[in-house]
Amino acid sequence: MRIAVTGSIATDHLMTFPGRFAELLVADQLQTVSLSFLVDALEIRRGGVAPNICFGMGVLGLRPVLVGAAGADFAEYRSWLDRHGVDTASVRISEVLHTARFVCTTDADHNQIASFYAGAMSEARQIELQPVADRVGGLDLVLIGADDPEAMVRHTDECRTRGIPFAADPSQQLARMDGEDIRLLIEGADYLFTNEYEAALTESKTGWSAEEILAKVGTRVTTLGAQGVRIDRVGEQPILVGTPEEEAKADPTGVGDAFRAGFLSGLSWQLPLERAAQVGCMLATLVIETVGPQEYELRRGHFMERFAKAYGPEAAAEVRGHLGG
Repeated sequence: MRIAVTGSIATDHLMTFPGRFAELLVADQLQTVSLSFLVDALEIRRGGVAPNICFGMGVLGLRPVLVGAAGADFAEYRSWLDRHGVDTASVRISEVLHTARFVCTTDADHNQIASFYAGAMSEARQIELQPVADRVGGLDLVLIGADDPEAMVRHTDECRTRGIPFAADPSQQLARMDGEDIRLLIEGADYLFTNEYEAALTESKTGWSAEEILAKVGTRVTTLGAQGVRIDRVGEQPILVGTPEEEAKADPTGVGDAFRAGFLSGLSWQLPLERAAQVGCMLATLVIETVGPQEYELRRGHFMERFAKAYGPEAAAEVRGHLGG
């Protein structure tokens, strides 16, 4: 199964604040916020939703196709992704702009305050998907992740026009986009990914009810944080999957991307939806135990031992042959 992942390509600057944001925000002074946080640590990591997802799929043994725009400073990052099984030949390199940058501070309660510089990401709107499909011999699924909004709309429109199955994953861009564009992004998608807040925001902005949205997509996948994930399909009972026990909680950045990587890998292996979601939740657990979205190590024996503990030996037997090791 050939899967392309479109979305932002960025470097992450991750900082840790030892206090709590809530203790520093004065409710009746929010219109004039001026705060500076003294942080304990700074980690500079590779990031962006599309490479995060592709990296996870790569370490699970697949070869996803990364589609996005980066700057001339992407060379080292490209080498890293190539070594971890990602096809980076379809990344557009800007001649004038730097790779996008995500700057995020996480407090003691794992709340986050972040900003995002788009940079070369703005050129993603110039990428055509058909040449990508021609290069790799066709595409079975395109995940359209958070990116330049015009690029997201263009990729969605091209998938519908050319009959390429696609997954809508607007995530952070939901706050910026209006209802009309969001409707364009999700209608006809084979899969719609959101978290609980994004699900409510999607309904609010589009004016569609949960039932109406479900009727317009094949499968609705809603992540529930520590509670796991819910999968909805028209006329079927929801599938609920819990999360494995964490060994530690280091940093939530990239957890949602890791879930998508595992879920898409499960689809590629032609596993049932429940099993695909379990793979996603297990991979997401590895990420939350590590600082940085691509710094975790997948040791297959350890992965399967924890997977079996969380979901049972029968589930583990279905996955083990695909994961190898």
